[in-house]
Amino acid sequence: MTDPQVLPLAPRPPLRKAEVCYGATFFNISSYGIFEEYETPGVIFEHALPLLEIQIILIFVSIVLCHMFLRRIGIPQFVSHMLAGFILGPQLFDLVEFSSDRLSLDVPGDVALEGVARFGLVMFTFLMGVKTNKKAAFQTDRRTIIIAVSTFLVTMISGLAFRNFRLDKVDPLYMPLRLAPTERTVIAAVQALTLLPVITHLVYELKIPNSELGRIAISIAAINDLLGFTTLICVSYVGTYRYVSPSIANRDMVAMIILVLVILFIVKPMAQRIVDITPEGKPVPRIYLYATIMTAIAASIYSEFFNQIHVLGAFLVGMAIPDGPPLGSALEDKFESLVTNIFFPISIAVMTMKGDVLRALYSFDDISFNIVLVILTSVVKWTATFVPCMICKLPMKESVIIATIMNYKGFVDLCFLDGAVKKKNLTQATYTFMMIYVLLNAGILPTIVKALYDPKRKYIGYVKRDIMHLKSNSDLKILTCLHKPDNISGAISLLKLISLPLNNENKDRRVIAVTTLYLVKLAGRMFPILIPHDKRSKARSLQNSYIQTMMLAFNEFQQENWESLTINSFTAYSHEDLMDQDICNLALDQLTSMIIVPSGRRWSPDGSYESEDIMIRRVNASLLDRAPCSIGVLNYRGYHKGKKRTNSTINVGVIFIGGKDDREALSLVKWMRQNPRVCLTVTRFLSGQEPNKSKNWDYLIDDEVLNDLKATYSTVENFSYVEKIVTGGPAVATTVRLVAKDNDLVIVGRGHDDESMDFTGLAEWMELPELGVIGDLLASKELRSRVSVLVVQQQQKHE
Repeated sequence: MTDPQVLPLAPRPPLRKAEVCYGATFFNISSYGIFEEYETPGVIFEHALPLLEIQIILIFVSIVLCHMFLRRIGIPQFVSHMLAGFILGPQLFDLVEFSSDRLSLDVPGDVALEGVARFGLVMFTFLMGVKTNKKAAFQTDRRTIIIAVSTFLVTMISGLAFRNFRLDKVDPLYMPLRLAPTERTVIAAVQALTLLPVITHLVYELKIPNSELGRIAISIAAINDLLGFTTLICVSYVGTYRYVSPSIANRDMVAMIILVLVILFIVKPMAQRIVDITPEGKPVPRIYLYATIMTAIAASIYSEFFNQIHVLGAFLVGMAIPDGPPLGSALEDKFESLVTNIFFPISIAVMTMKGDVLRALYSFDDISFNIVLVILTSVVKWTATFVPCMICKLPMKESVIIATIMNYKGFVDLCFLDGAVKKKNLTQATYTFMMIYVLLNAGILPTIVKALYDPKRKYIGYVKRDIMHLKSNSDLKILTCLHKPDNISGAISLLKLISLPLNNENKDRRVIAVTTLYLVKLAGRMFPILIPHDKRSKARSLQNSYIQTMMLAFNEFQQENWESLTINSFTAYSHEDLMDQDICNLALDQLTSMIIVPSGRRWSPDGSYESEDIMIRRVNASLLDRAPCSIGVLNYRGYHKGKKRTNSTINVGVIFIGGKDDREALSLVKWMRQNPRVCLTVTRFLSGQEPNKSKNWDYLIDDEVLNDLKATYSTVENFSYVEKIVTGGPAVATTVRLVAKDNDLVIVGRGHDDESMDFTGLAEWMELPELGVIGDLLASKELRSRVSVLVVQQQQKHE
């Protein structure tokens, strides 16, 4: 019989077919959900899968609620991941306590969640290694070596100098006296480290990987990481040798050497072999992708077994994988979204969930020296980075930014802290304070860098870089951007109108220097790269068939016009949101007067609308905002049937309303004056109201530019000038359609003064605002014409 003094325990659910053994304890994985017949609904959480599901749901609800407010002030999402962990930690909802003893008295309730979190960190770190451009990371010079060595050594030595300071004040009830120096050593090491995956992640978040500043930061982090890795291996060896066992210390050291050798001489050659045997344009077989992932996971388990941080092995395997297509791209395409959006947030939240803010507050007196040590080492590290930057003659502002970036802490630092607290090298209170420090660091430092660094500053137009202000003896320099093979014919057709072979009539004509940039969307590589194409050498990028097609087309075009035309070719592998920066950087380097880009709309051979590329449109919108020179957006529909013959006439029309963009369009048209194939018609739209010429300077300049154009074409037969009075938006649309009907190509300015013409009803219905009102009408899907349009914007004045 049952003792009446003792209440019987509630019956546990019977074991299902889906069950698992954890140690010597069996517990259920899944339940029948709403079909459970137990009196207590909470019994459903005594199954591993429902418990894991509710834990993940709570994590993501907390993340979404936090980021809903923080994103409005520009705080990175990483901070929301950490805040979700604090919300679900012991100080508020205590998810760990809620989950404890749910599965079994012997099994922690968060065992499945912990496994998911660790897997997420392994995968994220592995992918960061895969995407890192190894050449860019280790492309070091004397300057970066000096800064990196100073940053690491000065910070580490300064932290270790206080290792034994005031040990007599440590409360034995809080921590054994022999562990206090170890805890301070951990703090000094974490502060001295600048980890490559963390800085890589930050630089990409700030969208500066292709800037000089981003490259310097990555190079410094790579050297610092190498120093830190070597130091930590040595410290771990010494600690294990002294406090555990000399034999275990020797075993761990030999094991890590074996891991590095296996990765260098087995994993890396095998990965390169996969790249070599994969045909161009074909996907990597799935078996190779899964084998690579399993290798990373195995290396992670191996490194943890031999007393190293578990993400170390995965990161080393990732660094051994060739970045870019086909293997690196395939790994990123298949796993990046899942890992970044699902597993990584769970990992950060789970690690932060272990912090106990209340315990840290209660132990404030005991950790006060650690707080001072963290602040001190942060200041020392910032100074140890800033001073060498100034000695190496970096600008003041860039030195401040680099010093700030080197102090950034991220997800790998959390891994170090998590490993230290598990090994009892950190107390719970110090661990919690370090979590709060990383949280504040990750939220404040990127905001400071964004405030200090403006990528547009380098594009400020102190020098006039447009066609209108070209000197009479200067060559015309044009940068032509190509995204797809479809863009080739449009770009060459436009350049043919501007250039023509030299003869006795135009022997003093200036040369047109064309730079072609083939833009390839980057996948599987963290850093954009720019590859110049030399006729004497074959670049790897030429293995790409459509780049070969572009190269052949432009080489043939250059041979036809070799006396008046030069062509330099580049390929830029870049991310979508960084393509505009690559284009602007090349335009600055080549001192170009105009950038020509495709509009993004694709037309069939008969001139009807086919599709639209949103990515190209976004790049164009960014370019129009920051371009360091004039820019032309080409919407090419092809010429009428028979127009491609060499001796056929091309009807080019210019719609002139007024303003600097229209004047730039006329300046471009002047380069066509000696081309016998071009029949030019300039149509000026007038509002019918007499402007106040004493106040309207733009009107006076417009008149002067038009008079100059008439004088230029006075001896040319294939030129006509027309003025039309247009009042109201409907009349503008009708007149534009009439102009389009008579021409093969229409050149217009993008922006116009509202006072010069009434566009009522047109601006509100624009499909392509980046083309302006007139350009949008000419590029409309409903326009029944084969007319192409080039929309010109003169160099902007950036403030």
